[in-house]
Amino acid sequence: MPEKLDPYRSYGQKVISLFAKLLFTNESYSLTELSRMLGCSKQTVLRLVDDIKRSYGVDVEEYIQERKKFYRLKKLAGSIPALSLTETEISVLQMCKTFTEHLLGSELFYEATRAIEKNIALLPEDKKVSSRHFASFQPGSIDYTPHQLIIRQLIKAMEESIVCRVSYKAIMTDKVKIFYIKPLKIFSYKDTVYLSARMARTPGKRYFEPDFDPLLAIHRISKLEHTDRLFDFPGDYDFDKIFKKNFGVIKDDAFKVEVEFSGWAARFVSERIWSPDQKITKQKNGKVKLKFSASSEPELISWILSFAEEAKVLKPAWLVKELKKTIEKMSWLYV
Repeated sequence: MPEKLDPYRSYGQKVISLFAKLLFTNESYSLTELSRMLGCSKQTVLRLVDDIKRSYGVDVEEYIQERKKFYRLKKLAGSIPALSLTETEISVLQMCKTFTEHLLGSELFYEATRAIEKNIALLPEDKKVSSRHFASFQPGSIDYTPHQLIIRQLIKAMEESIVCRVSYKAIMTDKVKIFYIKPLKIFSYKDTVYLSARMARTPGKRYFEPDFDPLLAIHRISKLEHTDRLFDFPGDYDFDKIFKKNFGVIKDDAFKVEVEFSGWAARFVSERIWSPDQKITKQKNGKVKLKFSASSEPELISWILSFAEEAKVLKPAWLVKELKKTIEKMSWLYV
C-alpha cells in the first residue's frame, strides 16, 4: 500500500478543511488543487466531496473546464455569520506577516498589521497575541515600498482578467521595453517578487506565439497600465507544473545534475528540498551525493559556487567544463 501523502491529518480533519475552504473562500478549485491543498489523493478528495454532500446537506457543484474538473460550494441562502480568528490563527498570521515584511513594502505591511490588530481586539481578555515573538533578517533584500501601486494594479488586473500594458527594464539593459501581458500569478522566489504571465497581442500588430511565457521581476516594471481588453484565464496554466518541477526559476530545457557535497554543505543540502525529483545518497566518508533536475544553468552555477570547495559537480560533463571556465575567470580577478 502506498504511503499517505499527509499521514498526520485524519480523514475528519480533511473533511472539515475542505468544507471550510469551499464555504469561506467562495471560489472554485480543481481536483488537482484540492489534492495538493489537503495532502491526499484525488480519490480521497472525491470521497470527501461525497461525504460533505451527504453529511452537511449542501450542494457542491461540479463542472468541467478545459478538461479539468472543478468544485465550488453553491452559495447558501442568507449571510455567513462573522467569525473572529482564533489565538493560534492570529499568531501564525503574525509570524507570516513578519517573515514577509521585506516583500510587502511598508504600505502593504501596514495594512496586514492593521487587519490582524482588528481581529486581536475581538479575542477574549485573557488571550494575548504579540508580534514581538517573531523577526526577520534579510540582507540584500529589495525595498518594495516604491512598487506598491504596481502590485495593487496587478492584483486588480488578475482579479478582473484585464490585459495590461507593461513598461519593463530587464537587468542586462537600460532600454525600456513595452509589451502587453495577461497577468496570472504573483509569487516570491529568493526574496524577489515575480509575475508569471502570458503574452497578449499588441494592438495593430500580428500576434506570434512566443517561445517562452514572460517571467517579470516586479521591481523592474517601471509602468503598468490597464487596457480595456479582457482575457480568459488559460485552462492549461498550472503554476506548480511550470515552476516547481525542477531547480531554478528560469525555465529553459531541463537537465540532470549530480553533485557531491562535503563538510557543512553536506548537512545543509540534506536538510532541504531542491527539486521534487531529488535523490540524496549518504556516503561512508560523510559526504552526500545529490541527484536532481535543473532548468537554469546560471542559477545552478551560482548556487554551486556558493558552497566553495565543499561542492563538486560530477555530472553532466559539459557543466563541469563551464564551472572550470567560471572559476578560472574568477581567479583572474585576484592575480
